[in-house]
Amino acid sequence: MNNALARLSAFGKAQLMRFAREDEGATAVEYGLIIALIALALIGIVGGLTGALQNVFTAVTGELNTASGN
Repeated sequence: MNNALARLSAFGKAQLMRFAREDEGATAVEYGLIIALIALALIGIVGGLTGALQNVFTAVTGELNTASGN
């Protein structure tokens, strides 16, 4: 049992060291972070524009109601 556990531990350690040496994973993480920041910026922009657009449509609706005599 100890022999199997030692082999499993050595295998895990070797895989972890190989993963740490690879650069492609870091690039994927960096792209993921960039995409997340862009998504947050877009959510903020759309959130800011929502109130402004609602005000524009409310004003247009009021003008149309005034012009139609309602």
